[in-house]
Amino acid sequence: MLKVLISGCNGHMGKVVAEICREAEDVEITAGFDLLGQKNEDFPVFSSPVEYSGQGDVLIDFSSPGALSSLLEFGLARHIPLVLATTGYSTEQLERIRAVAQEIPIFRSGNMSLGVNVLVGLVKKAAAALGGDFDMEVVERHHNRKVDAPSGTALMLADAAAEALPYEARYTYERQSVRQPREKHEIGISSVRGGNIVGDHEVIFAGRDEVIELKHSAMSREVFASGALHAARFLFGRKTPGLYSMSDLVGDLI
Repeated sequence: MLKVLISGCNGHMGKVVAEICREAEDVEITAGFDLLGQKNEDFPVFSSPVEYSGQGDVLIDFSSPGALSSLLEFGLARHIPLVLATTGYSTEQLERIRAVAQEIPIFRSGNMSLGVNVLVGLVKKAAAALGGDFDMEVVERHHNRKVDAPSGTALMLADAAAEALPYEARYTYERQSVRQPREKHEIGISSVRGGNIVGDHEVIFAGRDEVIELKHSAMSREVFASGALHAARFLFGRKTPGLYSMSDLVGDLI
């Protein structure tokens, strides 16, 4: 039985993770963490990880970047692997994650959807084939409550393309402030916020007289929660420290 801890358990995504875990026969939620410490009928909730002394095999985090420090300290102290599904980390926080991953297993992804991570592979292949002659733009759309922009997934897609391009790409986020024609080596990244859009990501390769568009749409938050649980199962019993990603999980599945 996989004993799961949920950080951000009373948030939008935390509640979906809890529901996915309840439906799984091989999973037990042993505790949740929430800044307000609100109660939950199914498992105990603590305002901070340091307050919890019970069992746990893997911690899944869908909270905020502000919770990272306490989660890393908890993982180190208890030798519990972490699934970090939160986005919007600073450069310093990402460096800290990499450092801690040398001591415990950490799974981090800008997007926990299996479909999105297949898209990442397709974008990389398209960039390798078309990058010298096609302009590339990334457009992401999310609900009006999302704080960070661009999304972690948009950056993940841009980074995947940049790895395969025959030149060093430069990201352009606010084209209205540039006031000049598009440069050849740009990757444009645009953000849309509105309504209850769960998550749309579109990658456009625009060439001379032809356009190729690769797109992924999430219909519900369950795709991210399901992917996070897949990641927790991937880390369960894994003793080797390291920073793992969806590419490792997809490779493990196939």
